[in-house]
Amino acid sequence: MENKTFGRVVAIPKEHRHQSYWDMFATWVGANANNGTWYVGGVIAACGFATASTSLIIVGVITYLLLALSGYMGYQTGLPAMALTRASFGLKGSFLPSVINVVQFIGWAAVNTFIAATSISYILHDILGWPVYGKPGGLKGLITGIVVMSILHLLSISMGERSVRIIERVGIILVFILVIWECIVVFQHVSFSEIISWRPPHDLQMTSGQAVDVLAAFNLAWVTAASDFTRFAKKKRSSTHAPFWGANLGLIWFAMIGLISTIATAITLNHFDANNSDPSTIASKLGLGVLAMLVIIITSTTANAVNLMSAGSALTNMTKRLSLTISIVLVTLVAVVVTFIPIFYSTFLDVFTAFLDGIGMFLGPEIAIFLADYYIVTKQDYDIEHFAARNGKYWYTGGINWIAIGSWAVAVAAYAYIKTIPVLADSVGSTFISMIIAAAIYTVLSKMTHRNHSEA
Repeated sequence: MENKTFGRVVAIPKEHRHQSYWDMFATWVGANANNGTWYVGGVIAACGFATASTSLIIVGVITYLLLALSGYMGYQTGLPAMALTRASFGLKGSFLPSVINVVQFIGWAAVNTFIAATSISYILHDILGWPVYGKPGGLKGLITGIVVMSILHLLSISMGERSVRIIERVGIILVFILVIWECIVVFQHVSFSEIISWRPPHDLQMTSGQAVDVLAAFNLAWVTAASDFTRFAKKKRSSTHAPFWGANLGLIWFAMIGLISTIATAITLNHFDANNSDPSTIASKLGLGVLAMLVIIITSTTANAVNLMSAGSALTNMTKRLSLTISIVLVTLVAVVVTFIPIFYSTFLDVFTAFLDGIGMFLGPEIAIFLADYYIVTKQDYDIEHFAARNGKYWYTGGINWIAIGSWAVAVAAYAYIKTIPVLADSVGSTFISMIIAAAIYTVLSKMTHRNHSEA
C-alpha cells in the first residue's frame, strides 16, 4: 500500500511505520532534556523549591496527558498535527493554528539557539579570550555562536525524521552524564536541606499561578507537535505512553536541575537573579568548564530538531507549493533571524517570559478545540478522504469553521481578562481556565448546530 497524499498532507499507513517504543520515548525525553527546560526550571525558582517542584509535577501530568491524546490522533490517522486541525477549524481555517505553530516553534528554536550561542561565547572566552556575552565586546562571541548553531541545525534536519532519532540517541547519553556531573558539583557546595529551606526575596517572588502559566505554556508547545512524530509509531503504546512518560521524565529531570542549580547559585553567591537561570551562566558559576558547554550545545540541537521539523510541518499545511524539506530549511533560516531579537532588549528573561505568555494565550485554546473536536464532538470519527476536499464535510463556510474561530477568540480574550483577577491569576493561572472555556463553547455550539462531522 502506497502513502496516500492529500495535497501536501501524507497519511502514513501502519505497515510503513518503524518507530519503536524506545525510539519514541527517546524522542520525547530529548525534546525536554534541553536548555529551554533547564531555563524554565531556573525561572520558577522564584517560587521557592516546594511550590516550584509541586507545580512542575502537577502541570506536567495534566499537559502531557493532552500530549498523549494528541499523539493517539496521529497514530489513528497517520496525519501530521496541523493537517488534523482541518477537521475542527476547516481547511482554510486551519491556517490559524498553523500560523501559531510556525511562530511558536520558530520561537522555541530561537530560544534554544540563543542559550546555546551563549555557551559558545563562554567556550570562545576560555579558548580565545573573547569577552563572554553580557560583557563589553561580548556580542562577537554570541553572534559567532548563533552562526555555528544555525549550521548545526541545518545539518541535523537534513536527513528529516531519521536524523531526529540519531541525534536523540546520542544526545540523551551525553545529557545523562552532564546531569549526574552537575548534581555532584551542586551538592558538594550546597546541601539539599538548604535548597528546600531557601526563599526568594519578596520583591522577586513568583506566585503559584504565575508558575502554572509558565509551565503550561512551555509544556503545551509540544502537544501540537505530537502527531508529527507518533504517526510513525508501530504500536499504540508508542504513541501514547511513550510521549507521556518521556516528556515528563525530560521535563522533571531537566527543569529540576535548573531549579536546584539556580537556587544553589543564589545561596552560594548570596544573591538571587532570575536572569542567571540560563545553563551557560550556571555552569560557569559552578565551574563546570568547556565540556558542560559542549553538552549544552548538543542538547540544543536535539531539541531544535523537533522544533524545526514541527514548524516546517505546520508551514506545509498552509501551502501546496513547498515540500516538507524546503519548509524546514525556510523556518530554520527565519529562526536564525529571530534569535537576534533578545539582543535589542534589556534582558533575555524579559523576552522569554513575554514569549511564554503569548504561547499560553493563543496556543491553549487552540489545543482545547483541537482535542474536543476529535474526542467529544466527533467521537474519534474522522473521514481522511475529506481532508483536502473542497466542498467536503470539513469545508464548512468558505473553508472556515467559524464556531472554532469564535470559540478560540473568546477564550483568548478570557485569558487576558483572567490575568487581571488576582485571586485566579495568582492561584491557578489563566491557561487552563481559558482552555476549559474554549472546549466548552466549541462543544456546545457544535452540538447545537449539529456540526458533528458525521454528516457529509
